[in-house]
Amino acid sequence: MLLFRTFVLILLMSIQSPSQAFTVSNVPGGVAAFIFESDQKPSAWYQEQKIMVIPDDVKGRWKIIIGIPLSATVGQHEFQISKEGLTNKYFFIVEEKEYKAQYLTIKNKRKVNPNQQDLDRIMKESVKIKAAKKYWSDVTQPPLNLQLPVQGRFSSPFGLKRFFNNQARNPHTGLDITSPIGTPIAAAATGTVINTGSYFFNGKTVFIDHGQGMITMYCHMNKILVDKGDLVSIGETIGKVGKTGRVTGPHLHWSVILNNTMVDPSLFIKSN
Repeated sequence: MLLFRTFVLILLMSIQSPSQAFTVSNVPGGVAAFIFESDQKPSAWYQEQKIMVIPDDVKGRWKIIIGIPLSATVGQHEFQISKEGLTNKYFFIVEEKEYKAQYLTIKNKRKVNPNQQDLDRIMKESVKIKAAKKYWSDVTQPPLNLQLPVQGRFSSPFGLKRFFNNQARNPHTGLDITSPIGTPIAAAATGTVINTGSYFFNGKTVFIDHGQGMITMYCHMNKILVDKGDLVSIGETIGKVGKTGRVTGPHLHWSVILNNTMVDPSLFIKSN
């Protein structure tokens, strides 16, 4: 394997610059970050997904930001950096984190065990949802310091092992914030609306692209107040809290996506 003539790769423990401040956490569902020294912007990939590369405050250095999936195994993980036609492998360690279990009772049993008609709908919807999650736009400085989209109690944190009506389902890939129906929901950061829809599980949903694989998702809305293609500013109202989709009561399910990977939204909240 050919090596770059000069490089420095530094593991970061935190990012504190104003628009990019967030908590680094090398665990499943967390975020890894590195500094790479190069006179030109490199490209980088992890698990065949393009990953975020943004300029550092120091000239000639670049921050490489990696979203780690909840399904990631503990131990060594590989990612690749390409520069001037040459690609090198680099490695980092994913540490163990144990997430709690949550047991919920869903009155609408079809939301737990969908019938065939429901499954057909879910399959069609999944194509649109997957496309939104993997969306990529080239933005030089994506905002990584996010505003809470709604005030309320954090009823279900990220990563919970979920059981609906005592049946095991996928872990919780967002942050649930309980708030009354009709409460305004704000964009967590400036971006472009890339998808809106009413989905079987997610209910009325909005996806906002912030650049370089950074997407925020807002689910279970009562009302959507934006359209695909709209440019929205941080704090702008995009919808209202509801209880559509698979829910036990009114709340906002808020997700943050990096390199097509659901990561813990609490890592990006401004107050952290």
